[in-house]
Amino acid sequence: MAAPNIVNVTTIFGKTQYQQLTTSMANVITNGATSGNVIKINDVMIANYTTTSVQSNVVIGRGSSVYYLAGNMAVPANSTLVVTAKDVSIYMEEGDYLQANASSATAAQITCSYEVIY
Repeated sequence: MAAPNIVNVTTIFGKTQYQQLTTSMANVITNGATSGNVIKINDVMIANYTTTSVQSNVVIGRGSSVYYLAGNMAVPANSTLVVTAKDVSIYMEEGDYLQANASSATAAQITCSYEVIY
């Protein structure tokens, strides 16, 4: 696991990941252990498209440790929770991963916009 130097960046790809959340923590974005990339998270949003509130977790994993961006956060019915926005810089090093879940397997989706830098 390394933090590649981004001073001499040659390429930046903008990407967006959309995913249905389930009750199990699942990878949303992964940065491979030998990718040579840094991933910059721009936005993380959770949309609840049902008429009942749900709870959600979003974590960044590094090695065997996880760090919460949102822990057991309520997402009200028919609304969107902005977990983080572009004004907060979060960089994922090689080997890091972003995971999320929701208290209902059929109620919420996550949208993440990010940049792959190398």
